[in-house]
Amino acid sequence: MLFPTTLVGSYPQPDWLIDRKKLAGRFPPRVRARELWRIPETLLEEAQNDATLLAIRAQELAGLDIITDGEIRRESYSNRFATALEGVDIDHPGTALDRSGHPNPVPRVVGRIRRKHPVEVGDVRFLRANTSKPIKMTVPGPFTMSQQAQNEYYATEAEAAMDYAAAVNAEIRDLFAAGADIVQIDEPYMQARPEKARQYGLAALNRALEGIDGTTAVHICFGYAAVIHVRPSGYSFLGELAGCSCKQVSIETAQSNLDCAVLSDLPGKKIILGVLDLNDMAIETPEMVAERIRRALPYVKAQDVIVAPDCGMKYLPRDVAFGKLKAMVEGARIMRAELGGR
Repeated sequence: MLFPTTLVGSYPQPDWLIDRKKLAGRFPPRVRARELWRIPETLLEEAQNDATLLAIRAQELAGLDIITDGEIRRESYSNRFATALEGVDIDHPGTALDRSGHPNPVPRVVGRIRRKHPVEVGDVRFLRANTSKPIKMTVPGPFTMSQQAQNEYYATEAEAAMDYAAAVNAEIRDLFAAGADIVQIDEPYMQARPEKARQYGLAALNRALEGIDGTTAVHICFGYAAVIHVRPSGYSFLGELAGCSCKQVSIETAQSNLDCAVLSDLPGKKIILGVLDLNDMAIETPEMVAERIRRALPYVKAQDVIVAPDCGMKYLPRDVAFGKLKAMVEGARIMRAELGGR
């Protein structure tokens, strides 16, 4: 199929599950933020399962081809995994600057970082049991987690990133074994801190992917539209991912009106192309989506394009998110018909 459609990862959580006003009124949590959940701890897992089913069905009803769990069980894309690791103190958090430049509570690294147990395997099994479509699971990247922590143990951030990478590698292996078709590593801080990413971030990313045979993706973005409203016109770290062993690269193009010529720097990679502007509550027309896909085609083969939103769909009202997904699916259909694909 030309132009298969998918989420980047997240989908809006219901208001009955999480306090969406509190979620939107703060920076994304790096330590646990249990106060965001509206459901008592004893009932939370059941409620999260129900909400995940709603997210799966919404994606299927909209017509998406590759399904995620919507990251419904997470307070942020990264904190659920990052706070489950050995060597981090989450009860006495430290502080680190977020990509917006504001201080945010973060885990303190006080010992050797190790994965104690699988974190998202149950999520994959639940997703696999509840859809017949291909499925994708996301994990936070080692470089990004190293930037979202206060290091009090390692001599260098690079050493910490490599141990984070070993933990991510072990998790990815288990996610594929549990039934994932695609695993995506989220590395937004490579865009936010490109010099450090060049120094050791790419090496850590490749360590996280070492020996992995399944289909892997790396997501790199400009930050949530709900938090960071002004976007640069281009990526400060993107072409470097040509040196990564991932098979797919996930980028944003809609809100930034990205010059897609940069995609020429990623030969051999499939591109997960962000085509929905999540800073705009107006729902795109299918033709608008189709035009955003067309912009990429001079620089990447049509068969190498996967269609997705820009980053941060979890912050949208649910009706807006669903409307945008339907427009995205219809826009992809326009392009298939235009190019004679099925």
